[in-house]
Amino acid sequence: MSPSLILSIIVIYFLILLLIAFIGRKDNNNYAFFLGNRQSPWYIVAFGMLGASISGISFVSVPGMVAYSGFTYMQMVVGFSIGYVVIAYLLLPLYYKIGTTSIYEYLGMRFGIHSHRTGTCFFILSRALGGAARIFVTAVIIQTFVFSHWNIPFWLTSVILISLIYLYTFTNGIKTIVWTDALQTFFLLSALIALVIQALPLVNFKNVETPQFVVFDINSKADFFKMLLSGIFITITMTGLDQDMMQKNLSCKSLRDAKKNMLSYGAAFIPINLLFLFLGWMLCIIYANNGQILPANTDNILPDAISLSYLGQGATIFFILGIVSATFSSADSTLISLTTSISVDLLHSEQKQEKTAKRIRQYTHIFMCLLFVVLMILFNSIDNRNIIDVLYKIASYTYGPLLGLFTFGMFTQKKIHDKFVPIIACLSPIICLIIQLVTNNFFGYELLIINGLITFLGLIISSIIYENKNRHLC
Repeated sequence: MSPSLILSIIVIYFLILLLIAFIGRKDNNNYAFFLGNRQSPWYIVAFGMLGASISGISFVSVPGMVAYSGFTYMQMVVGFSIGYVVIAYLLLPLYYKIGTTSIYEYLGMRFGIHSHRTGTCFFILSRALGGAARIFVTAVIIQTFVFSHWNIPFWLTSVILISLIYLYTFTNGIKTIVWTDALQTFFLLSALIALVIQALPLVNFKNVETPQFVVFDINSKADFFKMLLSGIFITITMTGLDQDMMQKNLSCKSLRDAKKNMLSYGAAFIPINLLFLFLGWMLCIIYANNGQILPANTDNILPDAISLSYLGQGATIFFILGIVSATFSSADSTLISLTTSISVDLLHSEQKQEKTAKRIRQYTHIFMCLLFVVLMILFNSIDNRNIIDVLYKIASYTYGPLLGLFTFGMFTQKKIHDKFVPIIACLSPIICLIIQLVTNNFFGYELLIINGLITFLGLIISSIIYENKNRHLC
């Protein structure tokens, strides 16, 4: 398929997104930008969140996982779904009760300004790296299929992609994202189903070994209980303690609608990921039938199968449409949430006049776009076997302190030295890194739980010091 045709499809797709943003341009104040005036239909939010969670990384990385771990990823996916139930009944009621724009305002209310800023900074670090990694995957694919044929450098491809996302998000924010994400999820799922349908006739399942689903081995990183617990806590942190994902929930009309959104979205996550893995399994069989060795980088299994025309010429259209839909859906909401968090949590734009607040928001949005471009160029210089694996490892270090902070705040009534929180939150990932080095990377994604526990223990020590100091003063 010609690069010009593929580029035409991307341009048409983008124009549709721009049209949606143009239709909703009337109300572009900060309240609409950050929370969509709290008028988002829950079923639209739930459907759109699927695309935001899946992202382009899942589109290429999850099918590739079959090559080295079978279907054991489903152990973690089951944990994801349990985590969504916890969020619906534990975290959402808290957020709606305090009525904040940013969920990290809770930390300020509970502990103080240092905790508020610490939570915000860890979120910004996590989401900036994760969001840039998601767009990077799509940038590489578009570079391979389109721009490399015209000798356009990767940095310019990155600028073009980020510019497209900026154009339909800079005015209306979450008000537009809720609807564009739903449209993009539709295209993403349609592309996934189309690829599975095209692969099915090419696969003979006779005499094919059934992939492994469950592992019971405490020494293995794929152990059932390790992955189940990791899935639960990854969801609680990367969704429930994440401004990006919760901002959409907070745009719903009521707590009841937000719960409906979270539970239906969580339930849909299981069949969708199963379908991704099934596609990856079929691709492994197709590679074998063609006498082709699987790519060393498992993220390339699906893109290479498309470029080698194993699934037919039409598969290229579905693949490009799916990967662009997945990435735009994830990246646009990430940019909005980062803009919100920096504007509200760090720059306190809500305390300023509307014109000043709007200007702060716009400049912050531009800054985040530029940062994404820089990070994408940096990622391009690093060779990774599986990007989604890298993403979860990053989360294990950066979301752990958030887990410890929110858990301590919600399940204890103790007071702490707020000024010690940044030190505790920074020491926790460092201690986890030392543990991994000493144990020769024994822990997998469950390192997130250990990270959160270390932060929690640090806060307990801080509370003891606080109580002893106050007792001495009395």
